[in-house]
Amino acid sequence: MPNPTAAMLVIGDEILSGRTQDTNTNHIATKLTEIGIDLREVRVVGDEPADIVAAVNALRSRFDYVFTSGGIGPTHDDITADCIAEAFGVGIDIREDARAILASNYKNPDVDLNEARLRMARIPDGADLIDNPISKAPGFRIGNVHVMAGVPLIFKSMMESVLPTLTGGKPLLSITVRFNAPEGEIAALLTDLVEKNPDLSFGSYPFVRDGVLGSDVVVRGTDVDKLEQAEQSLARLVEELS
Repeated sequence: MPNPTAAMLVIGDEILSGRTQDTNTNHIATKLTEIGIDLREVRVVGDEPADIVAAVNALRSRFDYVFTSGGIGPTHDDITADCIAEAFGVGIDIREDARAILASNYKNPDVDLNEARLRMARIPDGADLIDNPISKAPGFRIGNVHVMAGVPLIFKSMMESVLPTLTGGKPLLSITVRFNAPEGEIAALLTDLVEKNPDLSFGSYPFVRDGVLGSDVVVRGTDVDKLEQAEQSLARLVEELS
């Protein structure tokens, strides 16, 4: 049975402008690989409601899990929650349980929990909250979509809450074999191996190290025996080319 599939949707003009570097995708890709969920697509969209709604609907219809980061803070451009509600065709309002969680983060919630901060307690109808032990402002899950903060430290903490709720498959394993030869010299050899191993994924990554032009061949799969056989085949090719 194939592994469950997932997509990541990164939201924010600051990502597209280059002001902020996205590190959440790397983190979630690593975590999902460990539990046997295949991350198949990553999209980045700006703070445009129609684009966010369209992306959410496209991804949630194609993949088992969708994860979003960004746009659930207290400012005017934090519009992700509203867009998720629109995508699912449900209402959105301040949830009392989310308000209570936010209030616990302030010494004087009657004063500190102002209108802007209360935006973070607006949750689409029917959603379940995602714990945020860092800043308390919760994320949420509705259907197969998990909505989390963009700040990397908070995103990582939310993912720790989400991971135990996911159903994974076989962890994706990998091996790497170094060729001291450019890709053009090993391309035909790799094509033959790829055709003989349809259950494995082969990638070739060129490098220059110590003045030597070479290629790292990375093989990924869930079957340990097949990976070992592929590694042995690649090792023989390295010897033949040396």
